[in-house]
Order: sequence, then structure tokens, then C-alpha cells
Amino acid sequence: MLTLLHTSPVHIPVFDALRDRHRPGLPLRHVVEPELLDRARREGPAAVAAEIAGVVRRAAADGAGAVLCTCSTLGAVAETVAAPVPVLRVDRPMAEAAADHAGDGRITVVAALAATLGPTADLVAEVARRAGHRPRLTTLLVPGAWDLFEAGDTAGYHRAVAGAVAGLTGTDAVVLAQASMEPARALLPAAPRVFASPGPGFAAAASAVTGEPGPPNG
Repeated sequence: MLTLLHTSPVHIPVFDALRDRHRPGLPLRHVVEPELLDRARREGPAAVAAEIAGVVRRAAADGAGAVLCTCSTLGAVAETVAAPVPVLRVDRPMAEAAADHAGDGRITVVAALAATLGPTADLVAEVARRAGHRPRLTTLLVPGAWDLFEAGDTAGYHRAVAGAVAGLTGTDAVVLAQASMEPARALLPAAPRVFASPGPGFAAAASAVTGEPGPPNG
């Protein structure tokens, strides 16, 4: 079983669909804790480390083989908590793919929530450095997008993200910092390449549970 820690219920159908498409039969358990993101925004992600560790311990006790944190704001803390099972952050495989694609070129990290920009940019810089790349990193906060998301206007949210990305020039790769931004890719042209976290993050977590590699990878 794979347990997924979310800070919004909008992620549940996304990851259920990925399971049905790529890992049919893999049991998923969704844990939704929106208050963790609220507190992390007020006090910093480290403030919720103990709560995340508690979620992981309970998941392991319930039979989970791994835990996937789908919140990019919490990911850096989640993957470092002491845990009896692997804890993965959903955006690490995405960041690795983007760094490999861009090489020493320019990578733009796009977010709808300011609290996510720093952790995601730091992650991209880390994985690029480990791979021997020195990309030029820039960040873009999409104004008003998070208000649309919190109001339940997901279509408007995705249009706002796509509009911001479409206005970028001179970048080799675009990283969508939040899993909820993934559908905006369908509104964008093929270039520059846009990377989102749900697909590769789920693939890595599923492999951690089953020991079998598998798609998707981008």
C-alpha cells in the first residue's frame, strides 16, 4: 500500500487516475491535512515536522510500504523525518528530470503560492548540482492564482498558470512547483518543456512500494 499525504483533497482523483493507468491494483490511502500547509505558511515548514512524522508512523502501522508527500511546501521536511518506511517528496523526480533536460540552461520555477517558490527552487538547484549542471534559475509567482484555487475555481486557476507560463521567453525548462498546477500543461505549447510533479512523483513512490520501475517519466 502507498499512503499519500495531501494538503488539499483536489489531489485525490489525480493520483487515483495515475494508479489506475499505471499501477492498477496498487492500494492507495489518502491522508488530507490542510492545516499542515496553513501552519507551515505561518510558522515555516519545520514547525510541522512532528505532525508529518506522526502521519508517517501511523501509515506504516497501517501497512504502508511508503509515504508520498504531495505538498511541495512540506516536501523538504517530509523526506527528512525519521520514519520506518521511505518518505518521498512528490517534486524530486520532476526536479531531476527538469535539471537533466535544461543542463546549464535556464530553468524557471513557477508557483501560485509564495511559500512554495523557495523550497522548489532550492530542490532544483540541489539536484542540478548533484548532476554536475549549473542552470540559471529564475522564479515566477503567478499573481491571483492561489486565490482562484482557494475559491474552488480550478479551471480559472489553471488558465492563470498557463497564461503566466505562456508569457515566458528565453527559458529551457519550466517547473510547476505545485502538483495542483499540472493540468495547465494541456493549455500550453510543446516548447519550452513544462515539468509537473504528479506523474514522476507517483512513479517513484509506487516503485518504492513494489520494487518495480515504471512510467511515467516526465
